[in-house]
Amino acid sequence: MRLSDTQVLGRLVRWRIPGTPPDITFDAMFRRAPFTVLDEGDHHLISGIVGRIWTLRRDYPSLDGPEAFRTYDAKGTVRVLFASWAQEAQSGGTLCSEVRVESFGRQGRLGLATVRPLVRGFHQVIGSDGIAAAVRQAERNAPPQ
Repeated sequence: MRLSDTQVLGRLVRWRIPGTPPDITFDAMFRRAPFTVLDEGDHHLISGIVGRIWTLRRDYPSLDGPEAFRTYDAKGTVRVLFASWAQEAQSGGTLCSEVRVESFGRQGRLGLATVRPLVRGFHQVIGSDGIAAAVRQAERNAPPQ
């Protein structure tokens, strides 16, 4: 699914990560800078991003891999982990996602506090807009009955 397949979510992502093209897939976005792939498998992807996520200046240091992410702790910044996975369920399957954030130093905590209202305000967009776009895409790709 591409960022442009969503209504609001794709625009929010592109606003928060300037330079992100609208036609990029979410999968590809989480696999390229400023993200770092931390782990992946047939049914999961875990990526991370570090820096001052509250600015619009693309203030995201480049990391050389999972170990650099694990040991990152620059004061005045945050470390964010994004996990997405699919799991089997009795009624078919379930798409899951989780985000964890860790701040470093006083400036990191203050910066994180500035974006927290944005995250809270648009939290439902991830579930509603993202899932609705995935359902639309699945319905388009489903074989005729």
